[in-house]
Amino acid sequence: MMAWPLPPTAGFAPRRADWRFLFEHPAHPIALGFGSGLLPKGSGTAGTLFGWAVFVLLQRWLSEWQWAFVLLLSFAVGWWACTRCAQALRQSDPGAIVWDEVLGIWFVLWLVMPTDWQGQLVAFLLFRLFDIAKPGPVAWADALFKARPGEPLGARQGLGILLDDLVAALCALLIIAMWRVS
Repeated sequence: MMAWPLPPTAGFAPRRADWRFLFEHPAHPIALGFGSGLLPKGSGTAGTLFGWAVFVLLQRWLSEWQWAFVLLLSFAVGWWACTRCAQALRQSDPGAIVWDEVLGIWFVLWLVMPTDWQGQLVAFLLFRLFDIAKPGPVAWADALFKARPGEPLGARQGLGILLDDLVAALCALLIIAMWRVS
């Protein structure tokens, strides 16, 4: 297996993600949601919309078990991609990295389906609300793996990028479950 060299992180100013950066390393397109994370404002929402669109396209061909496999594989590949991209951008959780939003909305939609487009929209809005507002457990998960001053960026930060969005997804699912039960 080919090892990718680690980019230097300590003592260097953060980089900005752009279209050139997107194609510098195989991890970048994945972490940046195939370009959806490059918007200067609202990149998380753009990444979530991209994830929703991909889910709708793929759901026709994937069974629940195949989706479970896709989610597990996407988590593992995403952890690697988010770690490498954060290292290259020299930031713990760059806003341009949106694979966490893609994975989060896939998880929410996988568990709320079957539902119509209004149900999917509610799932989308709840997920974005929890991801943006970061109440309680989402804020805890967001802070858990942030790099400390002088600490090199590594797999902990890659996991942290994904974790807060998965907790936001769980919070959205909890609200949806409470609404469905009532």
